[in-house]
Amino acid sequence: MAKDRKQTASYGDEGFSVFLRQAFARHMGHTKKDWEKPTIGICNTQSEVNRCHTHFGPIIEAVKRGVLMGGGIPLEFPTISLGESFTSPTTMMFRNLAAMDTEEMISAQPLDGVILIGGCDKMTPAQLMGAASADIPSIMITGGGMDNGEYEGKTLGACSDCRYFWQEYRSGSVSEEELDDINQALAPSAGHCMVMGSASTMAVVSEALGMMLPGGAATLATDNRKLAEAQEAGKQIVKLVEEDIVPSDIMTEKAFDNAIRMIMAVGGSTNAVIHLTAIAGRLGIKLPLSRFDTLGKDTPFIANLRPAGEYQMKEFSHAGGARAVMKELETYLHTDVLTVTGRTLKENLADITVSPNYRHVISPLSDPLHEGDGIAVLTGNIAPNGALIKPKAASASLFKHEGRAVVFESTADMEQKVNDPDLDVEAEDILVLKNTGPRGAPGMPEAGMLPIPKKLLEQGVRDMVRISDCRMSGTAFGTIVLHVSPESAVGGPFALVENGDTIRLDVEARELELLVDEAELSRRREQFVPPQVGAERGYKKLFQEHVLQADQGCDFDFLMPPALRSTAETENGRVIQEEKTRGG
Repeated sequence: MAKDRKQTASYGDEGFSVFLRQAFARHMGHTKKDWEKPTIGICNTQSEVNRCHTHFGPIIEAVKRGVLMGGGIPLEFPTISLGESFTSPTTMMFRNLAAMDTEEMISAQPLDGVILIGGCDKMTPAQLMGAASADIPSIMITGGGMDNGEYEGKTLGACSDCRYFWQEYRSGSVSEEELDDINQALAPSAGHCMVMGSASTMAVVSEALGMMLPGGAATLATDNRKLAEAQEAGKQIVKLVEEDIVPSDIMTEKAFDNAIRMIMAVGGSTNAVIHLTAIAGRLGIKLPLSRFDTLGKDTPFIANLRPAGEYQMKEFSHAGGARAVMKELETYLHTDVLTVTGRTLKENLADITVSPNYRHVISPLSDPLHEGDGIAVLTGNIAPNGALIKPKAASASLFKHEGRAVVFESTADMEQKVNDPDLDVEAEDILVLKNTGPRGAPGMPEAGMLPIPKKLLEQGVRDMVRISDCRMSGTAFGTIVLHVSPESAVGGPFALVENGDTIRLDVEARELELLVDEAELSRRREQFVPPQVGAERGYKKLFQEHVLQADQGCDFDFLMPPALRSTAETENGRVIQEEKTRGG
């Protein structure tokens, strides 16, 4: 049974409020009778500054057609749009702002249901966070990945090859002229990055959670099936309103387990751990890092996608996309969960098969690319609340490694030193980047793929162990430890690492240890002075005062539901108080 969610502006007289709204709606041609139909909001994040969202016009028109076909009234409205390559200092700093914008506009406007249209890395999680909190019938659509790039017979993928060829340029093996030709071919069409980076991962997560129509996650921006999906979503959202199916009915604990397994099966981005934790938190569901590690250990990696594999979203789409992976993974999933189709996952997968012609893209369970460990959670005296590594994108030879710490105190410090020929660094050392976490940076930028020092690149070194409290793009690769929690800027033990210390990494044992005796660490702790990172005003100040740590999803403490808020605020307050006690 559909609920009437059409809130009216409050003028102290409900009848007058309705009368006034109808008067102001008439210029669009709507009659009183139209307002008796389901009113569907279309959350439009199209933007010319966000290049991944420039092509949304036809998608929105297709959604509108579908809503009208389904018997509803479509109303398009704008919210914040975040483009990864164009937003300073990092889109992660504004994900929560976009989520707040989405939630408040859904809740404040006279809407019965909403279609969310995102794509670039932080937009999909932000919209799902907002929809989870608003909790009215919702369907997620993403704009789709780009088509493949090509240079000299080699398939290119943004932005894995952005990083690869930039590294080769720094080493001197690619000329400036070649680099410009490659640059021309890296992002050849509309859409988000076409490898299994953060944008593609969050699209897969949306479908695995049941918030996207089957098949939508892999469809390219250039594929006419994207418009067909949009039109069908328009029809289906009207049905969800009529049946009163809301996000909290769909995004259950079982659904989050399914999403975690899918991240592992497709070699998804480490960013998805933060985003999934934040989305779950909005629904009062706590997702500890241990849950990702437990499910990840035995979930086979079967989608042969870059940067952990060989192929890209175009091939993935032809192979059947996320629904084909879920069909192959069916015995690992909770198939009794509800989805936006109004049916269970089991019903959605009933007629799905994986074509034998695409087994090079999606492997059978009997012959996976890897048995498990898509993302591993590390703990130790450097990261008591956890840190992440993506083994499939790392060098197996470095999974168990001890090395001397070469410490950079900030990204500015790293940029100043990393190309210095006199930098004291060897291939066996471990690069450490501090003060780049949620509060310290602020915003936890994607600086975790620390550049190999130029002097080592010139010697042929292409990977080293690198550790930071920031993030890395899902398109990145290497033996990189990320999301160290608590971060250094708030006085986490990571702040105590100094040049020359020995660090031990053991991926199999899930250990990350600073091999310095406790007496020395106590001495350093007493002398520690936090960096002065606090903003004086504006959103940055709000962000730094209320953002949670990486293991809690980096949401704001005050946006958590009551069931989790007290714990979150206590954890955040404890870290902040410790910082103040030390003179921060």
